[in-house]
Amino acid sequence: MVLEYPPRQELGEILKKAKRVAVVGLSDNPDRTSYMVSKAMQDSGYDIIPVNPAVDEVLGVRAVSSLKEIEGHIDIVNVFRRSEYLMEVAKEFSEVDADVFWAQLGLENEEAYQFLKNKGYTVVMDRCIKVEHALTK
Repeated sequence: MVLEYPPRQELGEILKKAKRVAVVGLSDNPDRTSYMVSKAMQDSGYDIIPVNPAVDEVLGVRAVSSLKEIEGHIDIVNVFRRSEYLMEVAKEFSEVDADVFWAQLGLENEEAYQFLKNKGYTVVMDRCIKVEHALTK
C-alpha cells in the first residue's frame, strides 16, 4: 500500500499555523539529529516540548516522559523513534489534544498510519520537519 501524505503546500500551511511541537524521543545530545532539528525549529519560533523519560531538560525546556503529561493543545507531535515504535506513539497521540502526527525522515509504519487516518488525523511520515519548514517559508 502507498501511504499518502499532505502535499508540500499543505505541509507549509500546517507549519505556518503550528506553535507547539512535542518532540518524542528528543535527545539532550547536541550531536543527535533530534536535537539539531528541534533546536532549528525552536530558533524559528516554535515552542518545543521534549518528550523523553530518560532526560530532565532539553533546549532549556523541562522534559516530560509521555505525551499525556503535556497540558493544553499540541499542534504537531514530531517523532524521533524507530519505525517499530510508531504504533505505540500513535496510540498515545490519539489520547491527547494534538492535530498532526509527524514521523521524521526514514520513519514509516503502515499500521500506525492506518490507525491514525481512520481516526481522521493528519499524518506525515518519512519527512524532515526542518527541511519542510525551510522549503515552505
